[in-house]
Amino acid sequence: MLNSLSGRFLILTTVFVMLAEVLIFVPSIARFREDYLLARLERAQIASLALLADDMLSDELEAELLKNAEVFNVVLRRDDMRQLMLSSPIPQQVAATFDLRTQRPWVLMRDALRRLATPRNQVIRVIGRPVRDGGELIEITMETRPMRAAMIDYGLRILLLSAVISVMTAFLLFLAVRRFLVRPIKGVVEVMKRYAAAPEDARSIIRPSAGIRELREAEEALQQLQTELTHALKQRERLAQLGAAVAKISHDLRNILTSAQLFTDRIETSDDPLVRRLAPKLVSSITRAVSLCEGTLAFGRAEEPAPTLTMFQLADVVGDVLESEMLSVADDRVEFVNAVPGGLMVRADPEQMFRVILNLVRNAHQAIAGAGTVGTVTVRAREEDESWWIEVADTGPGLPERAKEHLFTAFQGGVRKGGTGLGLAISAELVRGHGGTLSLKRTGPGGTVFEICLPRSDGTI
Repeated sequence: MLNSLSGRFLILTTVFVMLAEVLIFVPSIARFREDYLLARLERAQIASLALLADDMLSDELEAELLKNAEVFNVVLRRDDMRQLMLSSPIPQQVAATFDLRTQRPWVLMRDALRRLATPRNQVIRVIGRPVRDGGELIEITMETRPMRAAMIDYGLRILLLSAVISVMTAFLLFLAVRRFLVRPIKGVVEVMKRYAAAPEDARSIIRPSAGIRELREAEEALQQLQTELTHALKQRERLAQLGAAVAKISHDLRNILTSAQLFTDRIETSDDPLVRRLAPKLVSSITRAVSLCEGTLAFGRAEEPAPTLTMFQLADVVGDVLESEMLSVADDRVEFVNAVPGGLMVRADPEQMFRVILNLVRNAHQAIAGAGTVGTVTVRAREEDESWWIEVADTGPGLPERAKEHLFTAFQGGVRKGGTGLGLAISAELVRGHGGTLSLKRTGPGGTVFEICLPRSDGTI
């Protein structure tokens, strides 16, 4: 129960109410002390009236008056004259004097706390104004033990009452929270569980019904999320079925085209000039078709594992990429430049970054080769406070406008003739797996620059 929202709300409410009562307790006990002293002054003034009425009082009557007033002596000032009205022996020296005519509230609270903290009995002098214009001032001496006992009794009653009020208030708030907040939240949780069990069932989508504005906004946001997710799951299921069908068709078509490719190899040996002239075009068309089928199957099987992040020297990986590209395609017209600083260390998956950079370098190489000109492919990198930046630049002719619209979309972002556009789509997916981005920085007649941004943080908060 204590780990629940309502249980913790119960505890916090009790604590805060008790804290508020403690803050009220200090001025309350100070006011009680002041009233206690004023009452003693009033009793002493009433006792002194008996002396004013009869100048000759017996010692026994005077002692009884002082005992009823709970004071040792009474001094009354009337008509600019100071007169000792009643007196008795004082058991000890006066420890302090308190003038109730001038004390401020914070002084009264301070004196009250000091009295509670002082257990020994003392004799104090108290000065105040007589009631009903009975004089200019009245002064008494009294002991503190009865006053402190009365203050403790009053304080205990206040604390007990505060505790009862706190518990009752907390319990009522507990019931209110369970009724108006916890119960609707549990309803939302139940809806989310039902939806998680059958997200394709539209009946499990929440229907906003909360009366609390904030909770209703949460229900409406959840409803929108569930609706969009259900739609996306249905669309994904259709795409998965379509992808499975395309994969089967591509597999069978690849086998057929492979057989046709074998036949075209024999056609190239024909003596017929027309056949020999058309055979290369036929072979090229069949080769592109086989490549498209293989690319489709590879993309359909792609389930990239999560990257294994390690620190490595980027220049070494870039060197392996450029060397691999130069060996795979012998082309003296293209120069490959590794401009990565030798000591630059990055946190990434070396194998996946090799594939990403190789794909960008190969695309740049093919762009220059397709233009039939001499060019350069350069790989640069730099380090900033929050990210590593890797650039792959070429001096090729730039990307056509149609390629920019769906550059990182599979089967739509192909640039060269016969390309499928899968390379950039897979590369962007690998970079996103690192928490980074792959983007086209610029392109034009002067060349194209792709940029990779890898975050330096590990993603933890």
